[in-house]
Amino acid sequence: MKILKSLFCTLLLLLPLTAKSEEIKLDDKTTELNVYTGMFDFSDNGKRSTLVGIQHQNEELKRKTFLGNLSPITGAMITADNASYFYTGVQAEYSIGFLNLTPSFAPGYYNQGDGKDLGHSLEFKSEVQLSLDLPKKNSQLGFSYNHISNASLGDKNPGANSYSFNFLQQF
Repeated sequence: MKILKSLFCTLLLLLPLTAKSEEIKLDDKTTELNVYTGMFDFSDNGKRSTLVGIQHQNEELKRKTFLGNLSPITGAMITADNASYFYTGVQAEYSIGFLNLTPSFAPGYYNQGDGKDLGHSLEFKSEVQLSLDLPKKNSQLGFSYNHISNASLGDKNPGANSYSFNFLQQF
């Protein structure tokens, strides 16, 4: 977790900074959906499980700030063990040619179902996604890694490391 936080902070400091906040318009597209699938808690042999999820970003709320292009996100995921996570947070977007780097942070509600006990219903998801623009305009294909943890709010805090493959489409 400390490595992920350090990486996130380093990326924010290395990327260009802007002094003024302003709205970004992208071809009149107002919604971006991110549909993803992958492996929940891949580092725990006993509790790993496949996952599927969806995430929404409203392009109209995207702002260019000194931290980069920031926008709110909302999403949900469910595992094959019926564990679920509903979240809302913020993401930053950095474009490097046809590659896009998207770190995000989102607190949310975790329901254990038959899956891993993460120690608390309030969990925090830190994620980094690398995606590339597809020839079809306003589409991206990506890979992401995230860590979900309760920041020691519960009696235990085992955390969960997950990866996923993402398809993003603006409408």
